[in-house]
Amino acid sequence: MEADNLKQLLENVKNGSTSIDEAVIKLKSQPFEDLGFAKIDYHRKLRNGYPEVIYCQGKTVDQIKAIVERLMLRENNIMATRAGSEVYEAIKTITQDAVYYEAARIVVVKRRDIKATEKVIAVITAGTSDIPVAEEAAVTAETLGNKVDRLYDVGVAGIHRLFANMEPIMKANVLIVVAGMEGALASVVSGLVDKPVIAVPTSVGYGANFGGLAALLTMLNSCASGIGVVNIDNGFGAGYLASSINQM
Repeated sequence: MEADNLKQLLENVKNGSTSIDEAVIKLKSQPFEDLGFAKIDYHRKLRNGYPEVIYCQGKTVDQIKAIVERLMLRENNIMATRAGSEVYEAIKTITQDAVYYEAARIVVVKRRDIKATEKVIAVITAGTSDIPVAEEAAVTAETLGNKVDRLYDVGVAGIHRLFANMEPIMKANVLIVVAGMEGALASVVSGLVDKPVIAVPTSVGYGANFGGLAALLTMLNSCASGIGVVNIDNGFGAGYLASSINQM
């Protein structure tokens, strides 16, 4: 249930076109639906502004299809993250509205248009190998109704590449910085801007990178102000948080 629907229901109770008992029945059927293997949270959009997102890893294709089918009844946009091509092919059998963003590993079922805010989120990567996580962040932010600028492969090993892109960096309202190896790029970017920086450590790197732990610790220990850090490879979390900030 969306806020507009809830307001209309309350208005109907107020003017007498819907009885209190009828309203109670409608509200009782709204919070979640128990499918046995999943409890779909239909109030997520009312509470958080966007419907529940399907995290596909660990779920079977049949489970994902069943969740998508139920969510489609609410006429909301649907986002399935960490989705392989087999998930996309399965979702396509129940709706032609599905779009697969292969690099981001995200399937979006677009049921309605979302007007994008004019403020821009910049998604920046240190290297080309960080692009899959960056694309997860970028596609998430775009699906949630934001304009996104992508600035890829501008890491500290060739820092002149970053400085050559200062105009879009300075214009951004929120910045997502995605970096593996030692993760230094987030500190550099944060030292240049007066906007919030969301740092995403990636698991890209050699042995002592410890699967992203080295980058995570660098970002957590940054001496630059204004940095928030999400989990290793969590592009979705960065994109969602950036959207929340950007639309305040």
